[in-house]
Amino acid sequence: MNEKEVSELRRRFRQDRTGITHVRGCYVNEVGEIVSQFQQSLGVMSQEENEKILALLKRTLSGTLGKNLLDLTFATQQVVDSPEHKQLMALRQSRLRDEEAVDTFFHQVIDSVELDGNYLILLIHDSYDVPYHSKDGEELEDGAQEVYSYILCSICPVKQTKPALSYYVQENQFRSLSPDWIVSPPELGFLFPAFDDRAANLYGALYYTKNTKVMQENLIEKLFHVTPPMPAAEQKEQFDIALSEALGEACSFEVIQGVQDQLCGMIAEHKESKIKEPLLVDRGTMRQVLATCGVGEQELQEFDEQYTQSFGADTQLSPTNLVNTKQMELQSDYIQIKVDAERTDLIQTRVINGVKYVMIQVEDGVLVNGVNIQI
Repeated sequence: MNEKEVSELRRRFRQDRTGITHVRGCYVNEVGEIVSQFQQSLGVMSQEENEKILALLKRTLSGTLGKNLLDLTFATQQVVDSPEHKQLMALRQSRLRDEEAVDTFFHQVIDSVELDGNYLILLIHDSYDVPYHSKDGEELEDGAQEVYSYILCSICPVKQTKPALSYYVQENQFRSLSPDWIVSPPELGFLFPAFDDRAANLYGALYYTKNTKVMQENLIEKLFHVTPPMPAAEQKEQFDIALSEALGEACSFEVIQGVQDQLCGMIAEHKESKIKEPLLVDRGTMRQVLATCGVGEQELQEFDEQYTQSFGADTQLSPTNLVNTKQMELQSDYIQIKVDAERTDLIQTRVINGVKYVMIQVEDGVLVNGVNIQI
């Protein structure tokens, strides 16, 4: 899925646009026991409650593609005949009215998810009459292109508030507020089937994780039985290791600065071009980037091997997972310096009388502990 398709679905989660009629839910305590299951109609909720439910569900389609939102792909044989795909299709085709399928699904999540404390599993079905779009992207009102039927699951922690003191104006007095349980934004979730080319793709699902360091592989294995992509944080870590080990003595500040500048430039250009498909780079692209930074042939060959070992020879990566587009960070044993990504030209490295220095050009207005100092 691309950003436009995700955004189009996110706009569905409004009271005046949604086709969601009810929400299935399962409340689970900290030891994995089901406290209660429920099925609640949105029609009997107040407007405020309705909006809060839709806001929680909408968060499952938030974040960055390739980082928080990950495409999962089923093999052809899975779609033809596999228990995991049949389970998802049963939920979708029954519009969550198949009690056995819903109950089985809740238990699958409970048996495989790893969350501290209590949590809530929310499950909804929606049918979206996908409108026609003209060539310039304008929505036309002369009928729907097709009906996109999908399910969406949100797994939300339920956290206890702290005791507090509140002031009641009408009574002109303070009162103690007892602790309460509040549903937090989702940590995990998914959309099935994927909304590719503005149509249902039964070979795909969109998986959501708030924590880019933890994928919950057991949950993905249980529900989808596919190999999950490497977490974004691990991609960054493995990429940094590959650069460091492959380049060795050639791994200078200027090379890393050049890599960041070029990848940030690609990201900015892709965003401005408004290309629908996500930006991806492969081993060959990164080899070209390093070559333009002055890296020698021997180091380039070593990087090829490191990349293949870490990710696979043909694996494509999102550059947003490899660099921080907002800042460059310099760390040593006792220092940590953050510089705007657009002003890395202010940084230089020097060796003076055998001592290594990182030099940063500054103008007036340098603050130390909030105090404006003179240099």
